Amino acid sequence: MSEVVLNATVRTQTGKAAHKLRYEEKIPGIYYSHGEENINITATPLAMKPLIYTTSTHLVNLKLDNGVTKTCILRDVQFDPITDRPVHFDLQGVKDNEELTVQVPVILNGSPKGVKDGGTLQFIMHKVRVSCLPKYIPEHIELNVAELGMNDSIHIRDIKIENVKVLDNESAAVVAVVPPTVVKDEAATATPGAPEAAAAGATASAEPEVIAKGKKPAEGEAAPAKK
Repeated sequence: MSEVVLNATVRTQTGKAAHKLRYEEKIPGIYYSHGEENINITATPLAMKPLIYTTSTHLVNLKLDNGVTKTCILRDVQFDPITDRPVHFDLQGVKDNEELTVQVPVILNGSPKGVKDGGTLQFIMHKVRVSCLPKYIPEHIELNVAELGMNDSIHIRDIKIENVKVLDNESAAVVAVVPPTVVKDEAATATPGAPEAAAAGATASAEPEVIAKGKKPAEGEAAPAKK
């Protein structure tokens, strides 16, 4: 797995004060690891770009402005719901002898035979959750979909990676080829010899339903006069 160097600054602002950093083109974040004290940090959007906008999983060589260096992975990124800009990130420290649980991106290769026959490719799971030692974390998981025919699929149980345990439900489908959706034409299936009835039904269905206000009259009573 490739490594990305991330230069960051130790910060003292926390809580609501950290929001001001975003106006200074800085993204607040936190580094944490088992048995260590958490470190509040900031990084620039440019420095975070190789970690956020990628289809691969990376080890992060975190270099702080106080001279401290940490090896970690990007655990989470939060985005602004309006601007879609990153507003916070979490880094988790890694140790060579401790297994990690991470999400690994899935990449599809090939053009399915079922798609050439008119089917549709459904990419269901873009990331797969795995557990392994840091040195075995795959950058991504490649699936060859060229041989998938109509109604064929690849499930979690079909993914085999040496020294890596896949944690998602083994029966879950990652990718599938499904038949095209058939829209039933009601006019074509109408009863022969009854065109007038079909036309009358179409006219009736086109008229909007009028819902009267007030109490609904009981059966046999006259409806109240409109005001």
